[in-house]
Amino acid sequence: MAEKLSPTDLTEEQERLLEEVRQEVRKHREEKRRRREALIGTAIIILILAAVFSVIFSGCTPRHPQPGDQLTVHFIDVGQGDCTLLTAGGETMLIDSGEVSEFSTVKAYLTECGIKRLDHIVVTHPHSDHMGAMAQIIECFDTGEVIMPAVPDEYIPVTAWFGDFLDVMERRKIRLIPAEPGMRFMLGDAQCLVTAPLTMSADDLNNFSVGLRITHGANTFLLAGDAERAEELDMVSSGTADKVTVLKLNHHGSPTSSCEEYLRAASPELAVISCGAGNPYGHPADEVLERLERYTRRIYRTDLHGSIVFRSDGDELSVGTERSGK
Repeated sequence: MAEKLSPTDLTEEQERLLEEVRQEVRKHREEKRRRREALIGTAIIILILAAVFSVIFSGCTPRHPQPGDQLTVHFIDVGQGDCTLLTAGGETMLIDSGEVSEFSTVKAYLTECGIKRLDHIVVTHPHSDHMGAMAQIIECFDTGEVIMPAVPDEYIPVTAWFGDFLDVMERRKIRLIPAEPGMRFMLGDAQCLVTAPLTMSADDLNNFSVGLRITHGANTFLLAGDAERAEELDMVSSGTADKVTVLKLNHHGSPTSSCEEYLRAASPELAVISCGAGNPYGHPADEVLERLERYTRRIYRTDLHGSIVFRSDGDELSVGTERSGK
């Protein structure tokens, strides 16, 4: 993990950029408050319009992927961290990057896949094992936008790798979008839904993790960074964790995540755990594997299988691994 810096170690330019991030977060919260008050005042109108439009446009749902359309999801082996590449319809998305030390691994993997541009980058939350290498990645690859949670000021890291991230975002004029539950966007023919965070009062940065539900025809993927039980229960309550094809276990298989209620709601056909071989945390925990095996025994782990690749044509789903896992 990168050495933590004190505020006095930041340059004046980094301090200014950090303050801009804080201002953006405060602005975002104020806009949410105003929107919520406006929605209360117009709730009846919205309900009426929703009923009308549901009749008129009942057939307007995202189209099923056409023959030849493919979503590919790469769970890249970055040791004890997370990094996921998705491609569909000529568009690309990277979710997290792993530690600073994993930059060369990620760069080589993306280059081998022929990636030159990342249309969307999602930073699930500002921990180094999820975004340590992100500044270097943005420096090397053309980037469209970055989506990340609007975390409270006290959770914004004062570290070298985060300072580098602020610098490159400013220098390359990359659009920063605060993640909001219910936000939707398309990646080719795949529909991406932001499922979390659903609260701004969590007492753990892990529970500000961005959750994404990605639907490609009959196949659905659910990923939520290091979300722990509190955030998982929020997703269960909202219905966004319901029945998925592939579930990436949260927090590398930590015992504080993948609670029974979450696994029951998701009831995955397949599961992925991103963790490092021989990691000092004991991930994935035996108790998590026991809970998971009640729902699926088709479990893929980056510490055993290396990088894991799923390919969806909207109906069928295939999986390939770097190693046999034995």
